[in-house]
Amino acid sequence: MRRPASFDRAGEQTPESARPTAPASKRRADSPRAKPTPTPPADTHVASAPSRVPRKQPPSSTAHKGARAASGAAHKSAPKPFTASDTTTEPIVLAGGRASASLSTAAPVSVRTPTAPAASVKAEGVQEPSGDTAGARAARSLLRAAQRARKRFERAEVRRFTGRTRRRRTAWILGVGSVLLAFTLIIGAAYSPLMALRTIEVVGTSRIPAGEVSAALSEEIGTPLPLIDSNLIKRELSQFALIQSYVTESRPPGTLVVRIVERVPVGVLAGPTGFDLVDAAGVVIDTTPERTAGYPLIDAPDGITSAGFKAAAAVLAALPESIRTQLDAVTAVSTDDVTLSLLGGERVVWGSPEKSEYKAIVLAALLIGHPAGTANEYDVSSPDSAVLR
Repeated sequence: MRRPASFDRAGEQTPESARPTAPASKRRADSPRAKPTPTPPADTHVASAPSRVPRKQPPSSTAHKGARAASGAAHKSAPKPFTASDTTTEPIVLAGGRASASLSTAAPVSVRTPTAPAASVKAEGVQEPSGDTAGARAARSLLRAAQRARKRFERAEVRRFTGRTRRRRTAWILGVGSVLLAFTLIIGAAYSPLMALRTIEVVGTSRIPAGEVSAALSEEIGTPLPLIDSNLIKRELSQFALIQSYVTESRPPGTLVVRIVERVPVGVLAGPTGFDLVDAAGVVIDTTPERTAGYPLIDAPDGITSAGFKAAAAVLAALPESIRTQLDAVTAVSTDDVTLSLLGGERVVWGSPEKSEYKAIVLAALLIGHPAGTANEYDVSSPDSAVLR
């Protein structure tokens, strides 16, 4: 800013005729003790206000003019660089008491202390208003919050409309995963050494030694339970004639239970080498040179494959143990002609093997009411009308 020309003529005397006389009260107010304009700090930014023509001020007193002259002389004697503190807010009045419109006048200086950190100052040296920055930040924050809320709403809508599909897909995934998991567990258990066979337990034997059965199956020791060969077990147990049927049971982690049903002998057949103890199926359980006590002699002329033998065996299987021990022989020429002989010589006319259980109950009642020796023949071929002879 250039120094106004009036500063160089501050000490010149203005003609008294051209300067109006101020009242006494005004002269007392314009004393040389007026407070100087405070100097702004070095880092203060000065903003220039648009120049305007100041209003007319009453002329100052002579003492005031003397102070101005002394100030001008001081400025001339000690020149210094121009600073913002050299400006004045008083209007410059030319001779005649009129303000010159052609000369530039200094406007009041607006001083603002910086409130933002140095990093917020722009490259041009102009500080950005803090109010605008806070507003922009608030607007951006509101925009981001609205965008997040919109995304949350859209995701909620997508989940709501795709809930059924997701549940169906979850059910399929769980089902397939369960099947795969079960299959994996089965395969792992089949080949795991933790499931290897270590103990064989035999149950249901009376005539057959259990140790012999366990020794016959000892080849499977060390094999995982799911991988035990059933054909091998069948082949080994078929060597025992007294075994009618069997059931195997795997008991983790390493036990195999074999439940055996032995054959029940019902009578003996006379053979070329002795007497064969047979069951109801005609399977030879044991062969002895002498007749085994407690079992009747089966007389079947056509052998074990004949219909007479099958009928006699069926009748003997239906008799209770108390009656079977009293029998001496069973004769069956045909299916409908089965006759029992008691140890005392009495005969029992049985007929066909039909209703053998009922006939056995009727015969037991007859033997109690009429014991052996009191009757020669018991006819139970028609169990509802039994006959004693």
